[in-house]
Amino acid sequence: MKHRLGVYFAGALQLLVVWLIAGCSSLPAPERSDTRGAVIARTATQLVGTPYHFGGADAQGFDCSGLVVYVHERAGLEVPRTAAEQRRAAQPVPLDAALPGDVVFFHTGSRIGGHRVNHVGIYAGGGRFIHAPRSGGTVSYANLNEGYYRKHLVSVGRFWAER
Repeated sequence: MKHRLGVYFAGALQLLVVWLIAGCSSLPAPERSDTRGAVIARTATQLVGTPYHFGGADAQGFDCSGLVVYVHERAGLEVPRTAAEQRRAAQPVPLDAALPGDVVFFHTGSRIGGHRVNHVGIYAGGGRFIHAPRSGGTVSYANLNEGYYRKHLVSVGRFWAER
């Protein structure tokens, strides 16, 4: 009798396992959580340390707007080449609504508060952005809350749509 109960129990256990597996296989696949913005920010992160190169827009070297062009191309988006053109073409985003992959625009000239854009970076989240800062430098992180960048920030924009 004990042997029969063991056989029945083993059979019931196998049916339960098959039922659970079959049930799991009919569940919908989880949605991919990557937005284009996340892809853009992740691509920019992978380029940290790449040399600055005036006019550069490839993995051999970047200037600020070339970095923006390159990472957007990797996400399947075409954007204008210069920082000023990028600002004009981007969908404006309030700073408090900025998401990773958005673009931050700066006026780094001597006149603080000016609106002529001449520098751009990729927002990475948490107040940080990635940019190609200057000749002799490399693609690196900076913080929007630091005095210099806070004073020179002009606007935030987006070239991608949320899903």
